[in-house]
Amino acid sequence: MMRRRDFITLLGGVAAWPITARAQGQGVPVVGFLNGGSPEGNATRVAALRKGLGELGFVEGQNLAIESKWAEGQYDRLPALAAELVSHRVAVIAATGGLAATVAAKAATSTIPIVFNMGADSVETGVVASLSRPGGNITGVSFLTTTVAAKMPEVLHEAAPKTDVVAGLVNPTNPTTEGELKVWQEAARMLGLQLNTLTARDAREIDAAFEALVQARMGALLIQGESFFNARIKQLVALTVRHAIPAIYPGREFVDAGGLLSYGASIPDAYRITGAYIGRILKGEKPGDLPVQQSTKIELIVNLTTAKAIGLTLPLTLLGRADEVIE
Repeated sequence: MMRRRDFITLLGGVAAWPITARAQGQGVPVVGFLNGGSPEGNATRVAALRKGLGELGFVEGQNLAIESKWAEGQYDRLPALAAELVSHRVAVIAATGGLAATVAAKAATSTIPIVFNMGADSVETGVVASLSRPGGNITGVSFLTTTVAAKMPEVLHEAAPKTDVVAGLVNPTNPTTEGELKVWQEAARMLGLQLNTLTARDAREIDAAFEALVQARMGALLIQGESFFNARIKQLVALTVRHAIPAIYPGREFVDAGGLLSYGASIPDAYRITGAYIGRILKGEKPGDLPVQQSTKIELIVNLTTAKAIGLTLPLTLLGRADEVIE
């Protein structure tokens, strides 16, 4: 007699597998979606990926299936998740949300096409041979992380000019953290600011980081653009507003949720381009022949309601440059 626990385990396996098997049996291509974060905080980005696929005529549930694997901020899970997509023989892997997912996908297969999107330099990190001719089974979309990171302290200082000690919140497990910190440190030095580093790799450590920030009387906060923090938008925004800390975030999703400022690449735009590239590959183009695309759209979004709530008067020069002001 089958035990109830065994039955539930078997049922879970049956539920996980048929998306790929059934789609393949019907001749529908399956896109494997790999991301270091979680569905929470990424809905807009996934919608943008689907939009890009739609531009090439691919609609999930009609002539396309998507199998998603989320690492939930635990980057060490990515290699196993990538291997699982390979074992399911997906048609293309979308390695999204940063360098870690891209490295995991590339290590898992040299034959299944991979389309990445990330802020790290894809040539410098060894992901592709060149931007114009990536070669092999991989291509993708880059956005301007280094350029954006260098500008974030300047925008924050303009918003909160009386603050000379700022904090930078980063995830120490992210492979791009060290490089981004160096960029922040140099930008802060040029502005005459002292930058202190705070680290967090889970929800508890985020709370601890804010306790340290408040106790040390750091006057403003930079938040790294990375998958785990994207999954903790509500927590991060709530803490900055509760403690009345001027903070700058990497994407507009934070400002839509009540954050003060965001300055960064339009990540949904990068996901849309990623989806379009996947569509081109599904139509027969080779990834190694498709040049790495550059998503150059950068946005400054300001939440004036939040500024008033935390007692901050933003300069007109900053408001005038904003792509959008939420009131």
